[in-house]
Amino acid sequence: MDGRDELTMNFKANRREASMTTRNLFFIILFVNFFTLWTGCSDDKKSGPTGSANSCVGCHTNYDKLKEIASPDTAVDGGGCGGDAPHIEPYDRVYMGGAGFEAFSNSTHGGLECTVCHNGTDDTGDKTLAHSGDFIRHPSMAASEKCGTCHADIVSRTSNSLHANGWGQKSMVTLRSGVTVYDQISEQMKAGYEKNCAKCHATCGDCHVNRPKAGGGGLYKGHQFANKPSMQDNCTACHTSRIGHAYYGIASGTIPDVHLSAEGFTCISCHSKNEIHGDGVVYDQRYKMALKPDCVDCHTNIQSSNTYHSMHINSFNCQTCHSQDYNNCGSCHIGGEGARIAAYQGFKIARNPIPDTKPYPLATVRRSLMAPDSWSLYGTATLADFNVRPTFKYTTPHNIKRWTTRTQVADGKSCYDNCHIINEDGVFRNKELYLFNSDLTQTWEIDANQNIIVDGHLPSGWGLSKNVPTNLKEK
Repeated sequence: MDGRDELTMNFKANRREASMTTRNLFFIILFVNFFTLWTGCSDDKKSGPTGSANSCVGCHTNYDKLKEIASPDTAVDGGGCGGDAPHIEPYDRVYMGGAGFEAFSNSTHGGLECTVCHNGTDDTGDKTLAHSGDFIRHPSMAASEKCGTCHADIVSRTSNSLHANGWGQKSMVTLRSGVTVYDQISEQMKAGYEKNCAKCHATCGDCHVNRPKAGGGGLYKGHQFANKPSMQDNCTACHTSRIGHAYYGIASGTIPDVHLSAEGFTCISCHSKNEIHGDGVVYDQRYKMALKPDCVDCHTNIQSSNTYHSMHINSFNCQTCHSQDYNNCGSCHIGGEGARIAAYQGFKIARNPIPDTKPYPLATVRRSLMAPDSWSLYGTATLADFNVRPTFKYTTPHNIKRWTTRTQVADGKSCYDNCHIINEDGVFRNKELYLFNSDLTQTWEIDANQNIIVDGHLPSGWGLSKNVPTNLKEK
C-alpha cells in the first residue's frame, strides 16, 4: 500500500467518522435537551419537609418556608468570561429535596450534624440566629478545617492547585505588572482579581456539592455529594467559552470533539482526579502540571502511522492538524465592558509561545483577553511590563477531528495542499492559517507578539519574505 492508498483509506474512514458524528450529535442534543427539560421541570418539592421547621434540615426541606423567608439577591454573583450566569432563585439554591437529598441523608456526610460543617445554630426557627456567629455558607472555603479532617491528603494537595488558586492567572498579572510575586501588585488590583477573576476558581464544594457560581450557584441535587463532578453542570459551567463551546461543537460549522461523539468521554476521562486536585506543587502555568494528560498517553506508537505523523510528529502540537476553529476574543477591561474584541471563531499557527514547556517549533495559538489598560478600573492605567508575554497564547482546543480542512485534501493533490503556504500566480494560499505581523490589529499587540509571529520563520521554499508585499492578494 503506497502513501496515496493510505490517504484514500483514511479519507474513507473520515467520512465514516463524519457520518457517525452526525448521528451521535443528534443523540447528544436530544440528551442535553431532555436533561435540561427534566432538571427544569422536575418538582422535587413534592418530597415535603423533613422534621420540624425549627431546625436546619426541617427548614431547608420545607420549600414553602424557604420561599417565605428568602432574601432577594442584591448582586450578581456569577458571570465572567463565560457570560452571564443563569439565575436560580435564592430559595431553590438552598432547598434540599428529591432523590439527591435522600442519597445525601443515607450517606456518611448526611449522618453529620449540619453544624459540624456549617457552624451556626441548629434547633431554631429564627433564620438570623440559625445563620449567626461563625456560620459558614460554603464549608469548603475553610477546607483545611472542614474537609481536611477526613480528606487530609486531598485537601493538602488541592490547596496549591490551579483550580483553587488560579496560579496561572496570577502569574500573568504579576509578570505584566512588572513585579516578582503576586503579593506585590496593588491592593486595588487584588480586589479586582478577587471580584472578577477569582470567581472562576473552584473549592471542593463547587465540584462535589453545589453548582459553581458561573453555573448559577446553589446546592446541586439536594445537597448530594457527587464523587465525580458533572461535566455539564460543574466542569463546563466554568470552562464554558473555551472548552464546553468547542467540546460540544456549539459554534456554527463545527462538530463535537470526536472523544465525545465517538467515545462519550467526559472531562475526567482524560483529566484525572489527581491532576485536578493537584500534587501540592505550585504551577504558574497549567501546561507545566506533571499529571496533565497527553495525547500519546492513549495514542501510542503513532510516530510513523501515516505520512503526516512521519513528517511532523515533532514539528507542532497535535491540534495544529486535528483542531477545528475555536473561540478567540481580546482586549478585556477587568470589571468593565468585558472583551472589546468580540468573540470570534478562528485558527492560527504561530511559533511556539512556551518552548521551555512544549517542544514544538510551531503550535496553535489563541487570541487572549489582556490589554495594557485592562486594569485601569482598578487603579493601574497601563501594565508596567505588558510585553513580557504574547497576547496570543499556546492553546489546545478541545474540538478534535481525525481529519480537518488542513489535512483532508482533494483527489490528486499533495498531502500538504491545504496547510503549506503556496504561491499561485502571486496569491499566497493558506496564509490565513498562520499568525503574521499583519494579523495584529491592535497597536499594542505588535510589540507583545514579535517573538511568536511567523514572519521570516517559515520554509524558504514557500516563497515568503519577512514582509510580504502588500500588493500580493491573499486567500
